[in-house]
Amino acid sequence: MRRRTFLASTAAATLAAPRIGNAQAAKPLRFVPDADLAIVDPIVTTSYQTRDHGYMVFDTLYGQDNEYRIRPQMVEGHTVENDGKTWKLTLRQGLKFHDGERVLARDAAASITRWGKRDSFGQALMARVEEISGTDDRTITIRLKTPFPLLPDALGHFSPSMCAIMPARLAETDPNKPINEMVGSGPFKFKADERVPGSRVVYVKNQDYVPRNEPAERTAGGKVVHIDRVEWAIMPDTATVANALVAGEIDWWGTPVTDLLPILKRSRNVAFTTLVPTGTIATMRFNQLQAPFNNPAIRRAIVHAVTQSDYMIAVQGEDRSTWQDGVGYFCPDTPMASTAGMENLTSPRDYAAVKRELDAAGYKGERIVLFNPTDIPSVKALAEITNDLLKNKLGMNVDFQAMDWATVVQRRIKQDPVDQGGWSIFQTSWGGVDQFNPAVHAFLRGNGKDGIMGWPNSPRIEELRNEWFAAPDLAAQKKVCEQMQLQAFQDVPYIPLGQVRGASAHRAELKGVLTGLPLFWNITRG
Repeated sequence: MRRRTFLASTAAATLAAPRIGNAQAAKPLRFVPDADLAIVDPIVTTSYQTRDHGYMVFDTLYGQDNEYRIRPQMVEGHTVENDGKTWKLTLRQGLKFHDGERVLARDAAASITRWGKRDSFGQALMARVEEISGTDDRTITIRLKTPFPLLPDALGHFSPSMCAIMPARLAETDPNKPINEMVGSGPFKFKADERVPGSRVVYVKNQDYVPRNEPAERTAGGKVVHIDRVEWAIMPDTATVANALVAGEIDWWGTPVTDLLPILKRSRNVAFTTLVPTGTIATMRFNQLQAPFNNPAIRRAIVHAVTQSDYMIAVQGEDRSTWQDGVGYFCPDTPMASTAGMENLTSPRDYAAVKRELDAAGYKGERIVLFNPTDIPSVKALAEITNDLLKNKLGMNVDFQAMDWATVVQRRIKQDPVDQGGWSIFQTSWGGVDQFNPAVHAFLRGNGKDGIMGWPNSPRIEELRNEWFAAPDLAAQKKVCEQMQLQAFQDVPYIPLGQVRGASAHRAELKGVLTGLPLFWNITRG
């Protein structure tokens, strides 16, 4: 299947683009995300839009710099006692929530606990926690059953679920039920009264925020805000976005589609920043609570039908410099990546043989609900390839359901059967940094209903994950990850579909754009 086509010529007609606003000396920064902000609580979803929103509103105890090192953020520092089983974290002076209340250690303790029940890395930490408490207003004490040297890494990793510090009254709520009251201590305040679902999300500078006295690097360092107001403009039509960026009516397009890059590159007023140096990795996620994908043999058969290059061409086109296939369960060109079991994805494809596999596995024509998000071109392209693969090449019973991404985010948490609004498959992409190792890899879990949407159950993957945490050195960690990849090809928690390497587009006058994810501090208009 060839890639989708766009009427790129329409994007050249910039005079036809609707006006979004008039240029002003102190105009807001207007950003176009990939999709609307469906859920505002950064603990209950792995949606990147919610994560990006979370970093504006909330702050974290630790941050990550440009070298992926963890550095203190809300904390001045920490001490480790009792042979690594007692950690004492000291909050910085002057931290306040948006409602004017001081940030206290008990707020942080409750926030860690709430986050740790949902986040993959957090769950590993909480399995070793005996008690988290605020022993005074500024001291967070974490007592562990066994040493956990990666504790700062857990609290400071930025994706997919940040450890957002919120008031205890919010943090003590059920982490499976989203909160809507956005009271953080971060560099921006969320303007709920100006939010227009499907159209606009608004933030204003938190005038009381006290940044660290250090250069900003990703989520670490001094979060100095130079822009008083940020507006997210939800614009599903990509040609309209391109027009608006060239005309200066928006300032930043998070993920420009490949088809329109030539038009953007012809404008001297548009610049590009590689936000995610490790690229993004496309994935196919199954609902393993429902037939037919509760059957691992059926999932394995689908692996044997997938051609990663089909997906990459659909998203990026023929230029192989912008994508990579032959991608396994860990980010390419990082220490945990390996070739173990990769013949499952790279051997010649034989659809007739896969059909026989499906028959032998017991597929009996069960309806497969496949989400088709119409407002994110790259994910829509992935879904279209999967639809063609399953329906046309393998003869499976596919119900291809069109909806926006916000609806996907809301529906994919449902565990109901497909005839009650449930689902079978959705596509998404993860930053490569989120697949560096088993600690941060949310999709490479086997903890069933305690995990995130898809809910794969694999005791062996969980055992290997624990072995990785206990491994004494890098060589031992790599051996564990080879075994994890082999096991993943047996249990198939998801299917990797390839790695995309793209850039974000913004007005050339924007200076100080950071990398890692869309971050709105440190930016000035040059």
